[in-house]
Amino acid sequence: MKVAVIDINGKETGRKADLSDAVFGIEPNDHAVYLDVKQYLANQRQGTHKAKERAEIAGSTRKIKKQKGTGTARAGSIKSPIFKGGGRIFGPRPRSYSFKLNKNLKRLARRSALSIKANDKAITVIEDFTFDTVKTKNFTAVLKSLGLENKKSLFVLAESNKNVYLSSRNLKSSEVITSSELSTYKILNANNVVLLESSLKGIETNLSK
Repeated sequence: MKVAVIDINGKETGRKADLSDAVFGIEPNDHAVYLDVKQYLANQRQGTHKAKERAEIAGSTRKIKKQKGTGTARAGSIKSPIFKGGGRIFGPRPRSYSFKLNKNLKRLARRSALSIKANDKAITVIEDFTFDTVKTKNFTAVLKSLGLENKKSLFVLAESNKNVYLSSRNLKSSEVITSSELSTYKILNANNVVLLESSLKGIETNLSK
């Protein structure tokens, strides 16, 4: 698949990038995509929720009223879940929501996500760029040139670039990552995926294993 390479001003450079069909042109596997996104979201959960159960409530252990003759149901403890201030029945406990996935399945999911974006013509390839200083307006100017100022965008670099990353950090609708940080969720969550020319080799190498 051939895609025109443009510069940060939105103009064509005259070059074309070759997107591998093995990564950007496969038949998407919806179930693999579902599992990879599910794992990503599960890993974001802290799992620190906790409610006190009956045995953890501080309070008297005496029997609060006699067993018979009151005309009401018997009750043996003020810490019972049926009373205000009592413990919670089967309350949440700290736990990990993470689960494992096969590496090949995760690669398939990411290839599927990139293929979906490529099929929707939501992938843009631009030539490599950097900024001399950290300025949000520099990154905003790039977004405007590419017509992405009002859209969610994901910029994929070949390697970490501090100035580009910090210039984008204040913008909620844009995210800058390296090719090794690419995930199915981030690809699908963006309206447009912007690939720097030098990142293509890393993406194809990582996802073709």
